[in-house]
Amino acid sequence: MNYFISDLHLGHKNVLKFDNRPFINIEEHDKTIIDNWNNKVNDNDDVYVLGDISWHNATKTIEIFKQLKGRIHLIQGNHDNRILKNKELYNLFVEVVDYKELKIDNEISVVLCHYPMPCFKNHYYDWIHLYGHVHNSFEENMIQHFRYEMGALYDKPCHMYNVGAMMKYMDYTPRTLEEIRTGWILES
Repeated sequence: MNYFISDLHLGHKNVLKFDNRPFINIEEHDKTIIDNWNNKVNDNDDVYVLGDISWHNATKTIEIFKQLKGRIHLIQGNHDNRILKNKELYNLFVEVVDYKELKIDNEISVVLCHYPMPCFKNHYYDWIHLYGHVHNSFEENMIQHFRYEMGALYDKPCHMYNVGAMMKYMDYTPRTLEEIRTGWILES
């Protein structure tokens, strides 16, 4: 099974207020993400984290990621460069890339990037783009407006989905592509 999530921001106290994350403190935040992850993911699953993993130091981040189930792939975010200089942490990931194209069940093509790309590869051929970075902000509103405009222009939907942990349909839990798409529709 493939799972996706972005913008964990483990250890990032300011993100609690920035995203209005519903946690008393960062310890509760981090524990919820770890528990949700391990209740959902099995050891043989692939989890694609689309960046911004942690504000903890490398030692604490390693401690957390060693607790997480699954084979973890990292699509780097803007806050990951510093911490990934630690080789032990870097080596916990199956891969560390800036961009990835993924084929699911030989049917569905997905573009993975931390940053939203309105004109992603084959957007008019029903490819799907998963992204993070913009949280649930005015920038996300701009992306959704663009998504709507692209759909109207090509008379077909533009499949872009924000997989930031703070999105209601993500609920601080890695999700399958089907869960993401269904959750987005229900929330829209």
